[in-house]
Amino acid sequence: MGGSVKDVKSKAELDNITKSGEAVIIHFWATWCDASKQMDQVFSHLSTDFPKTHFLRVEAEEQPEISEAFSVSSVPYFVFLKDGKTVDTLEGADPSSLANKVAKVAGSANPGEPAAPASLGMAAGPTVLETVKEFTKENGSSQQANQVQPGLSDALKNQLQQLIGSHPVMLFMKGNAEAPKCGFSRKVVDILKGENVKFGTFDILSDIEVREGLKLFSNWPTFPQLYCKGELLGGCDIVIALHESGELKEVFRDHGIDTIGSNEAKVSGSENGKGGIAQSTGLSMTLTSRLESLVNSSPVMLFMKGKPTEPKCGFSGKVVEILREEKVKFETFDILTDEEVRQGLKVYSNWSSYPQLYIKGELIGGSDIVLEMQKSGELKKVLIEKGIVQKETIEDRIKSLITSSPVMLFMKGTPDAPRCGFSSKVVNALKEEGVSFESFDILSDEEVRQGLKVFSNWPTFPQLYYKGELIGGCDIIMELRDNGELKSTLSE
Repeated sequence: MGGSVKDVKSKAELDNITKSGEAVIIHFWATWCDASKQMDQVFSHLSTDFPKTHFLRVEAEEQPEISEAFSVSSVPYFVFLKDGKTVDTLEGADPSSLANKVAKVAGSANPGEPAAPASLGMAAGPTVLETVKEFTKENGSSQQANQVQPGLSDALKNQLQQLIGSHPVMLFMKGNAEAPKCGFSRKVVDILKGENVKFGTFDILSDIEVREGLKLFSNWPTFPQLYCKGELLGGCDIVIALHESGELKEVFRDHGIDTIGSNEAKVSGSENGKGGIAQSTGLSMTLTSRLESLVNSSPVMLFMKGKPTEPKCGFSGKVVEILREEKVKFETFDILTDEEVRQGLKVYSNWSSYPQLYIKGELIGGSDIVLEMQKSGELKKVLIEKGIVQKETIEDRIKSLITSSPVMLFMKGTPDAPRCGFSSKVVNALKEEGVSFESFDILSDEEVRQGLKVFSNWPTFPQLYYKGELIGGCDIIMELRDNGELKSTLSE
């Protein structure tokens, strides 16, 4: 082994290494991901500090068989194996956790010596310590940087104010104007270019302290965020609405923002096209027309590796899974079957990797972005706004809540902290009978509270449901308990 990182080119090659039973650590990475490249520096140094461990590198999108075997859906991603079995994983760019996990799986850096307890909460050899310190200094990825405390320090407030005021029009985005890292950031960039205004940008992916601090400072939880003369205009949806109504131009005019020549406002001299896609791509008119037709061939269109029933990479499989969870009808195109489309779409959309998800002809992004949007609720919001799915009615929501557990209790407060005596009595009765149940605090949601009264035709709380059917309130539950019928009623 000798303290080096080996690039794995096939599943068979990987199997030969892992069957030895020795400690193996795999870094799944992608050429387009800056975090992968940065973590690879740490990974390489760790291989030097732990020379008796196999350090392997797999290009996730180029080795779909391996990625799928380890359920890889985002990068950077690390898998730790011992005796041929997966013992741990790590997702994301966290050098301290990587070093800790490596030390745990690989053992001591020097034979006969324990792994050195190091700063930054790590256990690793001396070489990697300096690398990680530099990494966290440059990228803000230490645990301290990740933990933005409630309230902002004066220093951070001043930094944010300076950044916001650094340009009359200032955009906080993922990536930069030349290479946006999400579809929403890309859309706002294109709108600003279309408005012919000069604007500055800040890549919030490069500084976690600024990223989290700005959410508190502006009381705005998502990005991009657009500011004009120090005032927050809003995010992507608001900017689109202002642009389409003509109000954005008025806002800029009212704030004394001058428009400039179109060539100055556009990056790299490229022209804006429909949906934020450059017209001057260098692609033939025939191919451009074909790509545009494919992108718009379905309201929700996924360009992926393989088919929904047989994804050829974990990233594609993950997006398919998310779309199914959102109950979205979608069409797909297998880019492995057509090299012209595969390479052309990268240029057409200025997006270098797959999968690529489009909604109503607009690029949303790849696996990481779609996953993040689903977790934050943004994906559902976009699907509703674009008319892809219907907004959930209160009746639909209540039905979903009632059936979310076989035994479901709608109460005031929680089982650990009931907020009324009746709710407390029902909780105690269920616990005494050893009944497993879930609960919903109706004090936390007035819409559910009032809607449930109408839905069940039962005016008071608590309300207990079994398999979607109303059992009753406190009096009925107490009567069932006293008669010895409660447990049997909830297990029929």
